[in-house]
Amino acid sequence: MILHYKCPSCGSDMSFDPDSGELSCLSCGRHENIENYPEELRSVRFSEDEANEYHCENCGAVLITEAETAATNCSFCGAGVVIADRLSGTLAPAKVIPFMISKEEATKAFQKWCRKGLLTPKGFMNADRIKSLTGMYVPFWLFDLNSKVQVNATCTKVRTYTQGDYIYTETKYFDAFRDINLDYVKIPVDASEKMNDKLMDRLEPYPYDQLKDFKTPYLAGYIAEKYNYTDEELLPRAKDKISGYIDSYIRSTLTGYHSVNYTNKQIDTINKNSDYVLLPVWMVSYDYNNSDYTFAMNGETGKIVGKPPISTSKVAMWFSGIAAGTFLALKCVSYMMGGGFW
Repeated sequence: MILHYKCPSCGSDMSFDPDSGELSCLSCGRHENIENYPEELRSVRFSEDEANEYHCENCGAVLITEAETAATNCSFCGAGVVIADRLSGTLAPAKVIPFMISKEEATKAFQKWCRKGLLTPKGFMNADRIKSLTGMYVPFWLFDLNSKVQVNATCTKVRTYTQGDYIYTETKYFDAFRDINLDYVKIPVDASEKMNDKLMDRLEPYPYDQLKDFKTPYLAGYIAEKYNYTDEELLPRAKDKISGYIDSYIRSTLTGYHSVNYTNKQIDTINKNSDYVLLPVWMVSYDYNNSDYTFAMNGETGKIVGKPPISTSKVAMWFSGIAAGTFLALKCVSYMMGGGFW
């Protein structure tokens, strides 16, 4: 099985088209419905001739591309990458969210985003220094977690009242117990070693109702990064991602009290199910002032994240504006109060 799709009409290469959700031939314009491809194209594991693994000698990233790709560029540093051995036995994803934003749309969206930077340098805002824009599928594990929670707490209600010449404070104590069962579905954790976890977290949310059964044609024309971590290795991070939500839910069941003191809190979270999926990301390498900046765009929603350069002159002007505004406000207040302000 080879991940290389020829156009039935003209024989040219076909690639996945985000606009139509089908395979498209750039030569003659023919489209093919991916769902019509035989079921044998679906695989639990990649076979020997299905995909290639590439190693970037510059930064060490490991990428997966279609079997017939001869050369490509690293999505992380832009350097050329070289072919390695076949991926026989490598786990293939169960689900995929296909790209919905084309390369042209991604370029325009990024340029528009750059122009909105209030504190970025003027040269950066021109958005004419895009070094590379690469569409890649990033490996994620989606966890379905169940948390059984038992909480004991001492709570108080305080009432103050006046009787005669005396002011009384009455404090009532309550022993509270909560037995809670919580389910969290599709908690995403990126399985990439090279991807910045905080950057990937900020790309959320993805529309998980758009998840489709994985079929190899979705990779045509794109790069898929190889997963580095198993679901067992990433389970602690998945639990950490929901810990704040669990604490918030516990607090929501103990409202109406003046104070809550937890005497016991037991949280047992288990993994009910985990799916290996590929999520679409446009990686943007931007060259500005002899420095490279990396940004990521959600290939489904268009959300852009990254850290642009900051203009020190704009920051100084911004703080000067705040200082001037504060001075004027204080002067007006002083005038209205009949005083002076020097």
